[in-house]
Amino acid sequence: MNTSDFDYTLPPDLIAQTPIEPRYASRLMILNRAGNALVHGKFRDVDRYLKPGDLLVLNDTRVLPARIRAHKNTGGAVEILMLRRRAPLTWEVMVGGKGVRLGTKLEVDGKSSLSAIVMEELDGARRLIQFSEPISPLLPTVGEVPLPPYIHTHLPDPERYQTVFAKTPGSAAAPTAGLHFTEAMLASLAAAGVRQAYVTLHIGLDTFAPVTEEKVEQHIIHTEWCHLPRETAKAINETRAKGGRVIAVGTTAVRTLETAARFSTDDDMPATETRPLDQKLLKPPHKLQSIQPVIGNTDLFITPGFQFQVVDALITNFHLPRSTLLMLASAFAGRERLLAAYEAAKAERYRFYSFGDAMLIL
Repeated sequence: MNTSDFDYTLPPDLIAQTPIEPRYASRLMILNRAGNALVHGKFRDVDRYLKPGDLLVLNDTRVLPARIRAHKNTGGAVEILMLRRRAPLTWEVMVGGKGVRLGTKLEVDGKSSLSAIVMEELDGARRLIQFSEPISPLLPTVGEVPLPPYIHTHLPDPERYQTVFAKTPGSAAAPTAGLHFTEAMLASLAAAGVRQAYVTLHIGLDTFAPVTEEKVEQHIIHTEWCHLPRETAKAINETRAKGGRVIAVGTTAVRTLETAARFSTDDDMPATETRPLDQKLLKPPHKLQSIQPVIGNTDLFITPGFQFQVVDALITNFHLPRSTLLMLASAFAGRERLLAAYEAAKAERYRFYSFGDAMLIL
């Protein structure tokens, strides 16, 4: 597949710069895969399209205050964006600034005793750095919640870039489909018989970055840590057994669910035992009997032609051109159908990207 097949032009004024208030006031496009008709509504009315016995699966990851400002001995400013922890003191990061090479020492602004040394130069702006002391407990003091580079407006309340159900710290970006829900909405849905279950996938920035290779197959997706717990596996299996739908809230929930499906084999491992993701994810699709809990790193790259085994419907935002997220949504809805819906969204002046409007694909 050509990466250009997933390109489209977006007027800059359609990129949402601020979150809408209240959360549920965003617009909602309903795309039914059984036909090409689109319905335009409001997210607060999403319950009209959900049924008792359905299961919403949400990603409970919490965005770290992962942007740190630092400086070199020469005084040059450096911005550090935490991506993932490799060891108690060692992190994979992305750096902004000149001359951040192997052996460079960085002094963290706002805490004179905290420093870091570049241990390895990775691809592009990525570095492996070692801090002088554990950084995780200090992030609330020295760090800021990072916003995507296409958002240029200051966010007064950093909690608006967190979902109301965020609880497990570890992401460099928010699972933005979940930003539309309020606690009252979730409670109302539960009262109406729509169950909720949670997974965790800690999001890295590669999720949002455009694919630069000419061919989609040439792109190497970076791994992200995920966890599908036992209680969620149980809820999914019960829902499927009773004929309910599994509705993923966001592409990260999709990746976690479909990763678990490919590791849920019919071997002698008990269905309640958590399966570590300690092997390359190359297992061919199989008929899924029941889903098992999993934990570990996933490198699942979902593109058109992918066979979904768990997800029956998807709530998602409008994604960047040439991104792996757009490719995943195209795999679920059909590329031509999805891109036609995007053109309709542009004509109707939907708001795009992280703080933008939502789409429900049935």
